[in-house]
Amino acid sequence: MQMNGNTILITGGGSGIGRALAEAFHARGNQVVIAGRRQQVLDEVTAANPGMKSAVLDIEDPEAIRRFAASLQAEFSALNVVIHNAGIMRAESVRDGALEDAEATVATNLLGPIRLTAALLPLLLGQPQAAIVTVSSGLAFLPLAATPTYSATKAAIHSYTQSLRHQLRETSVQVIELVPPYVQTELMGSGQASDPNAMPLVDFIGETMRLLETFPDATEILVERVKPLRFAEVDGKYGAVFGQMNGSAH
Repeated sequence: MQMNGNTILITGGGSGIGRALAEAFHARGNQVVIAGRRQQVLDEVTAANPGMKSAVLDIEDPEAIRRFAASLQAEFSALNVVIHNAGIMRAESVRDGALEDAEATVATNLLGPIRLTAALLPLLLGQPQAAIVTVSSGLAFLPLAATPTYSATKAAIHSYTQSLRHQLRETSVQVIELVPPYVQTELMGSGQASDPNAMPLVDFIGETMRLLETFPDATEILVERVKPLRFAEVDGKYGAVFGQMNGSAH
């Protein structure tokens, strides 16, 4: 993936990892378009980054995705990079039988990227050089039991990304999976942003951008902090790490 001269769409670009990636790519001379549900939040980001653009998108709504994609293609015909960052993470108790959080998580984290990829792929395939970046998680490889649907959607995104990469292998579209560890954002509330057990956001973004620059043909972007989860099963440590992370033996 080239690091400048792109037109980049970043979903979930109003806060957290999405905003930090948007600002990092904007600083490198890319045209960045951030998308999210709340216009006020998007406006705050673009005001702080002159030249950055924004568009409202409800990633859970299939018809909204189709309208968004059509409008985006009309306004930004040079779009050549899509970063699927939008996501929600909610604790769930499977015993209570409630499905609202689970269904919202699947719609946002899994169906959203699949639908948006389908809508924008014709445009990306027409570009001389393009990239689709999915954002999974270390929890794709070893789940946090308290967030079962989130972990499951990230595992599904990992699998989907592999298939997408294979099907697009002879095209101009590169497919990259970004695998964050536990990062200091507000994904699960304000406490996470200051949790000393989480990786500082600035450190995560700095290492991620260095990896993208150093390995332009990478299929996965793995900061050092996420490797114990990514390779737990490969290293024969799955049960031990699962038990340590979830407070019980596997």
